[in-house]
Amino acid sequence: MKANEIRQKSKTELSNFLQDSREKLRQLRFDLSSGKVKNVREIRKIKKDIARTLTLLNEK
Repeated sequence: MKANEIRQKSKTELSNFLQDSREKLRQLRFDLSSGKVKNVREIRKIKKDIARTLTLLNEK
């Protein structure tokens, strides 16, 4: 998700998005360890989205 899209969300939406992203990351890590993940770059993308979201939450 782009930073501009994240900036337009409210604090509650950001919190929900952060919680969902962390759950996706956790699930991808489990799938990676069991060999089910085909797109490893997805993990990197989700980690960056989490970092962007945390940064914007701290700004607000």
